[in-house]
Amino acid sequence: MKKINLKIITLSIFLAAFSIQAQERIDIRLEDKIRIKEAKQIATKFGDSIWPEFRKTPFTIILVTDQYEFLIDHPYPSKDFQFLRKDDILEADIYYRKQQFNKSFLATFPAVNGVNCVVIGTPENTNHNSTQWIITLLHEHFHQYQYNSPNYHQDALKLGLSNGDETGMWQINYPFPYEEADVIRAYESYTIQLRKTIENINDKDWKRNYKKLIRKRKLFKNTLSENDYKYLLFQWYQEGVARFTEYAFLELLKNYIPEIEVSSLNDFIPYDKYIHEFYLKHIANVTNLKLDKFKRVTVYDVGFAESLVIRKKNPDWNNNYLKEKFDLRKFY
Repeated sequence: MKKINLKIITLSIFLAAFSIQAQERIDIRLEDKIRIKEAKQIATKFGDSIWPEFRKTPFTIILVTDQYEFLIDHPYPSKDFQFLRKDDILEADIYYRKQQFNKSFLATFPAVNGVNCVVIGTPENTNHNSTQWIITLLHEHFHQYQYNSPNYHQDALKLGLSNGDETGMWQINYPFPYEEADVIRAYESYTIQLRKTIENINDKDWKRNYKKLIRKRKLFKNTLSENDYKYLLFQWYQEGVARFTEYAFLELLKNYIPEIEVSSLNDFIPYDKYIHEFYLKHIANVTNLKLDKFKRVTVYDVGFAESLVIRKKNPDWNNNYLKEKFDLRKFY
């Protein structure tokens, strides 16, 4: 009978215990769990007031930290993710792997086994305070609402703008004529009128400004090819309405009192205060973000402003939003 080496056994037990302790230290920070929980609660409580059946949209998230990525509430994770625990705060299964995605990501795409995931870095790595981060998480969750609707991606490809690219990168890299002089001039005239129309949306001059906006938008359209304008309409529909959704949530949160864990976060700005900062910034961006310099980034706030115009003209537009894809003109 071989003699048992007690030193080896002792070392093995120590290493096993150390491994277990190390695994236990792998976790999402409490403050990040609080922010995610808050966004999920807001989506559940208020989402259907903005978009029909919004609360039914799966809220699958990949939180990207400096060392790890945490996959939250995924129905069938890929094998490179290890199960961590069923989390009591998030009320969801959490999986993890070493960090792979960019730590500053704010995006939504089918990142794991074809499931649309919000891939988001921490507030520090995305340069957001807690309130901005929560509202941005809702922005990305709205993209899940869009992308999970029937045939969304297939219908986007049918626009004929991808030039054979089926990865989705055409949505970012489309060769729009951002730097053409006549396009820039017409765009500036149009956005000046768009901002003026929004800033006077509840005044007696509303109808006059709206009619002028239609003319300016048409003049801008005339500087573009059919596909170029189609691309812009697509971006306003997809990204501009996502920015509008942020604002719509903030409107509903004016009298909402978050849990003490949320309001106690050291960089949390109350929603009723943040909405004023949000509105002033993004309406100013309609004219402040120059087309030739900021390019595709301009679609967020122009699309936001156009959404406000649509809501004024057609308060029930949200009921047909997913049916009339990629062209906000259908709602005027």
